[in-house]
Amino acid sequence: MDWKPDRKAKKAIYKQLAEYIEKGIADGTFPPDKPLPSERNLANILEINRSTVVNAYDELESIGLIERNRGSGTTISKDIWGITKKRIPSWNRYIGAGSFLPNLPVTQKIRKEAVEHNLINLATGELSEELFPKSFLSEITSTRSFIGSLGYDHPQGSEILRKTLTKHIKKSRGIETNPSSILITSGAQQALHLIVQCLLKPGDAIAIEDPSYNYNLPIFKSAGIQIHYLPVDRDGINLEDLQSLYKKHRIKMLFLNPDFQNPTGSLMNLKKREAILDITSKFGIPVVEDDPYSLTAFSGDKIPTLKSIDKNGNVLYISSLSKIVASGLRIGWIIGPTSVIERLSDAKQQIDFGHSSYTQWIANDFIESENFNFHIKSLIKELEKRRDKIIKSLDDYLGGQVEYSIPQGGIHIWCKILKNFNEIQLLEESIKRGVIYVPGSTMGSKNGFVRFTFAREDEDSIDEGIKRFAEALNCL
Repeated sequence: MDWKPDRKAKKAIYKQLAEYIEKGIADGTFPPDKPLPSERNLANILEINRSTVVNAYDELESIGLIERNRGSGTTISKDIWGITKKRIPSWNRYIGAGSFLPNLPVTQKIRKEAVEHNLINLATGELSEELFPKSFLSEITSTRSFIGSLGYDHPQGSEILRKTLTKHIKKSRGIETNPSSILITSGAQQALHLIVQCLLKPGDAIAIEDPSYNYNLPIFKSAGIQIHYLPVDRDGINLEDLQSLYKKHRIKMLFLNPDFQNPTGSLMNLKKREAILDITSKFGIPVVEDDPYSLTAFSGDKIPTLKSIDKNGNVLYISSLSKIVASGLRIGWIIGPTSVIERLSDAKQQIDFGHSSYTQWIANDFIESENFNFHIKSLIKELEKRRDKIIKSLDDYLGGQVEYSIPQGGIHIWCKILKNFNEIQLLEESIKRGVIYVPGSTMGSKNGFVRFTFAREDEDSIDEGIKRFAEALNCL
């Protein structure tokens, strides 16, 4: 056998071996009248672990290509094209061949651990159950009549909700718009997908913040987009970096999270916002403003969004109810030029035939009610208390071992660990102790950082979680 595994490839060696044998069965390299090498012999020939061969044979057996019998060894199935057995598709080959890339393995692990085990969750970027306005939403569904149709809705979403959002966004964020310039989406995540799929093409260059939530999203690479990074400091990106990046790579789109940025918590000042709009207008660069947190300012101040000061129509504005009301409602929106919104809504129709009319009704009635403002004020107070608790816990258990900037809103705190550590080992040790968080490498290019979210757990759990994290760090 002259085949050798590619040890530098991302694909697991057992998958490489299974695919090689499958191809060899098809082209006659492995004839049906001769047994395949034993697991031990094949491992010796290829200089790989026996368990790797076992896994490859397991996969081939599961799809009906080989049979394993005591005494006669491993043989090619005699009925591979017969009618008594059906050949199962090689699903792993299809999975690996898809153009839509999976999440990073670390991201998958965090989600799996958070769902399957009872961990203190300082990783998931959503509100805790007790912060959801359950009583207010229950009141809507139990005391008010459903408005709207249970059939397919308008391609851009409920016109009633879009009219309500027009008033709400003007009052709360200073954005002047109209219902025809709004598209209702399944949260901000779908909004990003639609923009990437409809407005960019393979080979286009974009700029995102570093670190940022967008850093670990596979949607850009799935679409063949070239990603360039803009380092974030305490008040956002550097203007010179933006101009330099455009001149060098002809950036086609800029993605920003100016308000209590995820993960750094940074708040971009007004002067820098105005300068960014000047630069992007000069070069004709569209800006995608992702704004999940601006209503959570602990000061209670109204923050001028980029869209609210955009005089030239450069900004596509994304927001949602996920981080301030309930992630399960799946209500988000995009605001932009009517022609763009129509293009995006056409794509959304192809994907899901439009948004749920029922959740749009609930969202509409809640935003219109006095309970919405009451909820936001209560939420801000509670998030500020949890922010204060996590800061105290960091100082108590990790004093002198971490650096951080105190966020003035949002739900995240970004910490630099002041000692060298193995990121994967630290995560594993933390999980063993019952706490989970987001390693910095999933959100940025610099080493030595972690992100804690303080909206998911109550104050006692936050304190215990940081204590356990400190124990994990100090055992390395």
